[in-house]
Amino acid sequence: MSAPHTHFAIALDGPAASGKSTLAKNLAARLGLVMVNSGAMYRAVTWKALKENISPSDNGAVVEMLGRITITTGVKENLSTIEIDGEDPGDALRSEEVNANVSAISAIPEVRVLLVNLQRDYLQGHSIVMEGRDIGSVVFPDTPYKIYVDAAEHVRAARRSQVGEIDSVAARDAADSKRNTSPLVIAEGATVLDTSDHTIESGVDAAIDILRQQGLPLSRP
Repeated sequence: MSAPHTHFAIALDGPAASGKSTLAKNLAARLGLVMVNSGAMYRAVTWKALKENISPSDNGAVVEMLGRITITTGVKENLSTIEIDGEDPGDALRSEEVNANVSAISAIPEVRVLLVNLQRDYLQGHSIVMEGRDIGSVVFPDTPYKIYVDAAEHVRAARRSQVGEIDSVAARDAADSKRNTSPLVIAEGATVLDTSDHTIESGVDAAIDILRQQGLPLSRP
């Protein structure tokens, strides 16, 4: 594949377990781009708050914490990385406790402002595939390359169960869609891709077809 030389963003949004992270990682690898997992940033802040025994529902305490921690983002092997105060949270980002509290942290406006700025910074040095819940609507609203990744609720629930995550996808959907700050929506100009019946490879192929239709100049393999 070949793509433009100027930096650009491909925005993948969608609900929990829709397959957007897997699609983003494999799409970025196919196109030679950097994959940025925006959800890992919100999970990292959640992890840090829990580590400091701060209640995710205590907005003031979370905002105070933001003012004294150092968040460092980077790229390793074409994947985004994040450290807080020099520590990589690693597998703790997928812990049950983080899963249960990340929606509350993500709803805090000051958290979103800080992390959206860090997400946009990636475009200064890289062309990227970024996945999340407000990438096409808030982080990069002007990018023409937008895909809303979805799947049937029972498929998404099964996917979360397979990786040991037992939180309700319906509850997570409600929290993400109804929050006041940057709710989950289908961004203007986005094409919906249902991954319910796709394999990883066919999902990437479908995404590439969508991006071509959206005007991304990719040569045929």
